[in-house]
Amino acid sequence: MTSDALRRALTDPGDPPVLPLPGVAVELLDALAAPPRLGAHLRLVHDVAWRLTAAFADRFGAVPFDRQAVLFGAAVHDLGKVEHPAELTGPGSAHEEAGYQLLLRFGVPEERARFAVTHAAWRSPGVQLEDLLVSLADKVWKGRRVADLEQLVVDRLAGITGQEPWQTFLDLDDVLAELAAGADHRLAFQAEHPVYD
Repeated sequence: MTSDALRRALTDPGDPPVLPLPGVAVELLDALAAPPRLGAHLRLVHDVAWRLTAAFADRFGAVPFDRQAVLFGAAVHDLGKVEHPAELTGPGSAHEEAGYQLLLRFGVPEERARFAVTHAAWRSPGVQLEDLLVSLADKVWKGRRVADLEQLVVDRLAGITGQEPWQTFLDLDDVLAELAAGADHRLAFQAEHPVYD
């Protein structure tokens, strides 16, 4: 049964409005009695991922990517913090493998469960554009810009489109700057929801 605090984190409309999580993510959070702050955080990153992927489809229409995979990854990337709640307010990476294992236990296919690890391992060989987009959403939701991550995305996009890297950078920068501008509202929304019930 969902706690009142978690229910509020998952349904509070927000100001400006925050999109709801996909049903499967809500079911996982409910089944795991997730901390309310985790529910709020996942909603915020999912919301930013939705906006980011919409902007990508508009600006980089020739670039194939799986938008639904990105949205799923953003909605569950930190699920392992259910088992490591201290990492909701402090540093740590134990949640990454824990989240991957939790998702597998709940029957999530490996190609989707991977986001629990790849959102933080974006420098690893073999990461796909979808992994990089989840990582971007997980940074820019709070206004953080990571030059190395952004350069990986620029290189990937320029390689696919044939566009000059500097032009790709400018296009990406416009999108990320607009998303980062809403960080204060998102941080305030997350802070309204407690780590523990």
